[in-house]
Amino acid sequence: MTRPQNPGTRDANSLASTNRGDREDIAELKVQNRALSARNKQLAELLKSSRDKLQDLSAQVEALGEPASTYGIYLGPARRGKEAEVFTSGRRMRLHVSPAVEPGTLTPGGVVRLGEGSVVVEACGYSKTGQLATLSERIGHDRAIVADMQGAEQVVHLTQPLQEKARAGDTLLIDSKAGYAFERIPKTEVNQLSLEEVPDVTYDDIGGLRTQIETIRDSVELPFTHPELYKTYDLKPPKGVLLYGPPGCGKTLIAKAVANSLSARIGDGGKAHFLNVKGPELLNKYVGETERRIRLIFERARELAGEGRPVIIFFDEMESIFRTRGSGVSSDMETTVVPQLLTEIDGVEDIANVIVIGATNREELIDPAILRPGRLDIKIRIDRPDRTEAREIFARYLTDSVPHGESTGVLIDAAVDKLFAPRPFVKLTLVDGSEETLHYADFVSGAMIANIVDRAKKLAIKDEIDGTGRGVTAEHLRLAVRAEQDESEDMPNVSNPDEWARITGRNGKRVVAAEVL
Repeated sequence: MTRPQNPGTRDANSLASTNRGDREDIAELKVQNRALSARNKQLAELLKSSRDKLQDLSAQVEALGEPASTYGIYLGPARRGKEAEVFTSGRRMRLHVSPAVEPGTLTPGGVVRLGEGSVVVEACGYSKTGQLATLSERIGHDRAIVADMQGAEQVVHLTQPLQEKARAGDTLLIDSKAGYAFERIPKTEVNQLSLEEVPDVTYDDIGGLRTQIETIRDSVELPFTHPELYKTYDLKPPKGVLLYGPPGCGKTLIAKAVANSLSARIGDGGKAHFLNVKGPELLNKYVGETERRIRLIFERARELAGEGRPVIIFFDEMESIFRTRGSGVSSDMETTVVPQLLTEIDGVEDIANVIVIGATNREELIDPAILRPGRLDIKIRIDRPDRTEAREIFARYLTDSVPHGESTGVLIDAAVDKLFAPRPFVKLTLVDGSEETLHYADFVSGAMIANIVDRAKKLAIKDEIDGTGRGVTAEHLRLAVRAEQDESEDMPNVSNPDEWARITGRNGKRVVAAEVL
């Protein structure tokens, strides 16, 4: 039999059950509230982001409706406060500068951006495009005279980077209207025409020619190394030297050795400047261009000489430019090019550090006015080497460092004997009917000897590859001499007999016929 439940107990149980259900509902509501709060926060952030983007878009739309920015060239600060002189739209203007622009960023010649009301709001560096002009002459520290391709001259200001490194003959990027030069273009005209260097050739590298080397050292080096004695004796140094003679006999090597020797004799860590002018490249089909290039080269020489260093202007193949006036066939350009050189040589008299050296194997074609005393004062003939000098030249190339199968003395003796062995080459008929036979030995040159040694080295390399030998031998040299003589491709044609007498360096009766033997 079940006992009846107490009413008070039933009420307590019911209340506990109700409280438990309420707590569960509250916990669930809290979870939902947190989820809604997080979602609401995300929506708020999304709304803020959308509002910011809308503001940016609105600003961009408004900016599209503003006037376009213009640019100009900053010329310099104005006298009053935050103002600047600017060249823009083809005129010079005085404009305000925005406080947001750092003063140090504005440099004369630089590009600036102009905002609303033509206020300078930004510095944009230097222009990368413009006209090309050649620097003719510096004026003070920050100005220069430049010439365009038509030869029209203009005075421009040099920007800060150019004030230290711009030199005569440089190609500059300019704005002719603003009057500023911005940049030095690597395409330098003078560097295209001449090679400014200190050669590494010394007198020891030249075999033979002792008399000629002594003469040119006395003529060129003494005035630079002992200027006080020249002043005491009231003796002016020579303005120029002409090296002439058959091709391949060391004229260019001597000129380079002079520059190297002068650099070594300066003694204070300096160097001599050697302008090796590429003669044929001076020529230009436009009237006046060749003369202008000659002026540029001498202007560069004067600039370098102003530093107190010796400057040598070397014209190789001089007859290609400065021929006797009146000998031209068509344009006869010599009538203007030669006087330009004469003017420049006469103009270096006040600069004791500049000397002109010319080299040619056709001295009879050079205008006599260039060769007179007072211009190219010293004439030095570079003859073909004899047996003794040929031995010295071979010794420069056949050193102990070259692998050799026999002693170098034996190799040199074998090569010289083979080179100067009697071997008829051409028979000349003179104007009086007499005949003269020239041998291969009459055409020996230093360049030929160097090529003979190279041929012998190649033969030695081939034998070593085949395993049949090691080092240069006398037989290699004999074969190389024979091969060099057999080619003889640079000899004059028999249709012009006088060329045979000229190339041998002989002076005598006129040649009327030549027969290759």
